[in-house]
This record gives sequence, structure tokens and C-alpha cells, in this order.
Amino acid sequence: MMTKIIGVGNYIPSETITNLFFDNHVFLNEEGILLKEDNASITDKLKKITGIEERRYAHSTQVTSDLGLIAARSAIENAGIDPETLDYIIFAHNFGDVRFGTVQSDMVPSLAARVKHLLGIRNNFCVAYDVVFGCPGWIEGVIQAHAFIKSGIAKRCLVIGAETLSRVADIHDRDSMIYADGAGAAVLEVNQNDDSGIKSHLSASYTLEEKDYLYFGKSYNNERCPDTRYIKMDGRKIYEFALVNVPDAMKKCLDNSGYSIDQLNKIIIHQANEKMDEAIVSRFYQLYGKPVPENIMPMVIHKLGNSSVATIPSLLTMILKDELEHHKISKNDVVLFASVGAGMNINAFVYQF
Repeated sequence: MMTKIIGVGNYIPSETITNLFFDNHVFLNEEGILLKEDNASITDKLKKITGIEERRYAHSTQVTSDLGLIAARSAIENAGIDPETLDYIIFAHNFGDVRFGTVQSDMVPSLAARVKHLLGIRNNFCVAYDVVFGCPGWIEGVIQAHAFIKSGIAKRCLVIGAETLSRVADIHDRDSMIYADGAGAAVLEVNQNDDSGIKSHLSASYTLEEKDYLYFGKSYNNERCPDTRYIKMDGRKIYEFALVNVPDAMKKCLDNSGYSIDQLNKIIIHQANEKMDEAIVSRFYQLYGKPVPENIMPMVIHKLGNSSVATIPSLLTMILKDELEHHKISKNDVVLFASVGAGMNINAFVYQF
């Protein structure tokens, strides 16, 4: 019994935010002192490290559940199913619905319940719940859906990943330029007809000294925003943590799948930082004594930024719908999915299409 992806969908917000948007921002350090570099130099350095030239922000009238609903509808349509047949709706996010102009998180009712309501699903036994697992949340939702399906608890699940990080970013922190908004979704179903589906998976949580590498903290402009808290990160520690731990996790997951490194066709990794992702994949192949193949890792962070849980399902949708040049997934291709984020959490799964 396998768990197969039968439909995908995404939503890429229409508001394009280029690096020029940040020209007039006042960037401060942790002590609230103005950075010595001018903003042009700061954004240029950001582009060289992360690869980000543009990012997308949700319209002021939209919240995270709105984005997730659009992606969900697209995935359901792509799958060609009746939404009443869904056994689970799993919604991965981190900050709930944050309305434009506010910083208050709204998670009650759950975002999954809101999507189920807006889809008009009357089936009371379609269970809707949220997953808060950092950037690896969508993959974790897929792993949970797989567990439900493999155990016989469910036959069909909808897994959504959506976030509006632009609403929880400190405008005085240069790291705010990394964050973006977006949504992606997939419908998973029990498959007993062929070999396609999830072959192996792995999850881990590092919560000792790593717990606070990503956290909610005060604005760097403490005078203007003394009581408001925003997403903060220790970029250097995250980078070092990821390079040490993610390649090993990817290798363990691939080895557990029974496939060899030479059978791997694509690596779809969380779009957090281009240089970091390249280094992770390079170290992963080094573990096998192999060079990194050309076009093994698609990247869209240049134009879409880091939308947390939305990056992987959104990217997968773009590939399967032939929207990315030089990247295709064909029947029987083997793909390794991997992510790292707040927790610190790491997860991965191997999938044969």
C-alpha cells in the first residue's frame, strides 16, 4: 500500500516586491544602532547570499487561510476529486491569520477548519487540523497523511502549506527582506495500483541549544515598537546547523528508501537561502563521493523569496505543471524532498512518481 500525490496546486501572490522596495527602510542592529552600510549595499549582499531578487506579498485584503484556500481548490481541481471524499485536511503554517496592518495572530478556529468551511464540505468525518512545525510543516503534514493512509485510518488527504511572513517581519531587521507570502497544496490518496508513492520518510527535532535559533523577539527599534514581537533568527547558527545535520538526514532517508544516489532525479528542498541549499546538496553528494548533477535542485527563491511552509508544495506544483524551464518530473522519477526550520526541525521523504 502506497501513498500517492494525485493533485497539486499553489497560489503565488500578485504583489511583486523587488529589492528596491527596501531602499528607504531604516535598518538597525540588535542594539538598535543604525547599520553602517547603505541600503543598496545591504540588499546587494542579501542577493549574493540568498539569491533573492524579488519576493511576493499577499494583498492587504488576504490572510494566510485565504491563500491556502486558493491553493487547496487548485489541488482538488487538479486531482479531479469531490472534496466531500477527503478524510483529512491538514494545514501547515506558523503564525495563523495575521490581518494587514496588525501583528495579532488568529488561529481559532484552526486554519484547516476555515478552509473546510469555505470549501463547503459537509462531511463531518473529514477531520481538519493545523500543523505548526516551522518551515518543514508541509512535509510533516504529508508524513502524517501518509501514516493515516498506510494505517487504514484514511484513504484521501489534503495537505496545505501557507504563510504570510511579511506580516510578522520586523521592518528594522535586514532579515525581513528574506520573507515572503504564498501557498501550496497536494491531495494524497491510497495507491494499490502501481509502485508510485512515498518510499521512505524521516523527521527529527533538535530542541536543546538549537531551540531558539528561530524565535519571536522584540523589534530592533525598541522605542517605536516596545511591546511588539516579530520573527527573529540567528542566521549563522541556522546555516551551520543545516550544513551539519540536513545532508545526513537526507542520506538516511534515501538509504532507507532502497534507491541509490544514482537513481535520484530531483531534490526539492525548502527555499530558504540559495547558498545554504547549494551547500547542503553539495555535502549530501559528498557523503556518497559523487559530484552534484546538473539541474538536480530547482530553485525559485530568486523571484519568490522564502514563504516558509509554502515553498516546497508551490515549487512542486510549478514543476508538475511545466512552469519551470530545465526542470521536469516524469513517470518513475525518484525525488527527494527535504526541509529544515524552526524547532529546530528537519524532515524528508523519498517519492517515486
